[in-house]
Amino acid sequence: MIDLSGKKALVCGSTQGIGKATAIVLAKQGAQVTLIARNEAALKNAVAELPVINSAKHNFLCADFNAPALLKITVEQYLAHGNSFHILVNNSGGPPGGDIIKAEEEEFMLAFRRHLLCNHILVQLIAPGMKEANYGRIINIISTSVKEPIRGLGVSNTIRAAVANWAKTMSFELGPFGITVNNVLPGSTETARIEDIIAATARKSGKSEPQVKTDMISKVPAGRFAQPEEIANAVAFLAAPEAAYINGINLPVDGGRTGCL
Repeated sequence: MIDLSGKKALVCGSTQGIGKATAIVLAKQGAQVTLIARNEAALKNAVAELPVINSAKHNFLCADFNAPALLKITVEQYLAHGNSFHILVNNSGGPPGGDIIKAEEEEFMLAFRRHLLCNHILVQLIAPGMKEANYGRIINIISTSVKEPIRGLGVSNTIRAAVANWAKTMSFELGPFGITVNNVLPGSTETARIEDIIAATARKSGKSEPQVKTDMISKVPAGRFAQPEEIANAVAFLAAPEAAYINGINLPVDGGRTGCL
């Protein structure tokens, strides 16, 4: 069983979906979890749902990933009080779908700020504490599109690939300090995100939403969508001491859907 007792984790986008499931799983394994998202009411509700193991004191930070400068200030202030993290889970809602030829310039810039710049800011702030502890796990929840671009997700495909290469580069630099940097690539997962994609595809194709969902599931060898907890379990393993020699990888958790190794 994974034991994260004594470890402190910062989980981004953790009031719903994969982020919330990840926070719950890490808490179950004994970690002290700090949630970070922009909705304070939702954060309070999510913290109340976290299991408490060994008197871990869970808490939250309120920050908007559309405002990287304010995110930096919020986390800097928290760290200035002697706090630190052993685990960082970078996670944020994906960019809206759409054909890449129709994408506006600001769509790329918004996604770049939200997904890559915010990740980078957090790593720059948190890595010194990880180095001091000689233990760090940076896990980015991105997309299988870094291996096989997904039709209709032009901006997302572009930015997710940038994040994957940023992470691989970071893994070279942080590896000597006992810090690993890995990417988890969820396949279609039962979250609000997949519901939005299904609805958008239905509108564009003229098919019904149930038919679109059936078509999507037919491409998954496992024959179903993932549950958020299944993605979270992969994150928890990469966060554990047992995963110390896994660094710089893209790990698909997709039921076998991705058509490449």
